[in-house]
Amino acid sequence: MRSHINKGFTLIEIIVALVIVGMILAIVPLLLPNIIASTKTKAAVRELAAGLKYARSQSITKQKEITLILNVEKKFYQVNKRQKKLKLPNNTQLILVTARSEQHSQDQASIRFFPDGSSTGGRINLGNDNNMYSIDINWLTGKIKISP
Repeated sequence: MRSHINKGFTLIEIIVALVIVGMILAIVPLLLPNIIASTKTKAAVRELAAGLKYARSQSITKQKEITLILNVEKKFYQVNKRQKKLKLPNNTQLILVTARSEQHSQDQASIRFFPDGSSTGGRINLGNDNNMYSIDINWLTGKIKISP
């Protein structure tokens, strides 16, 4: 008794596979701008949190007050006279809530860290309609926490 085994694909199976691949390739370009904007926003959040952690560690190490100044209009921050521009998508919002004594102007404010690790505290909201991130700075401990 001989068994006949087909090796290969039928024409219908190949056409179905090509249609599925075509649909996936048609969807990817539509999603790409959102993915890129989300990635840039997340990178900026991490970079800003790293700047805050750096300011806190410098304050503890040098045993003096260190300030991170944030300009929400021009989207840059500065620690110890080292200015870094945040790379953000055009439609990104940047909002800083901090102590009234740390508000220098309508566009610029700061978070101050003290030698014991504490800070003036505050919250930085960064994002757009789709993704909003918050960086919370605890006033008592100076700890930085990112939340989506």
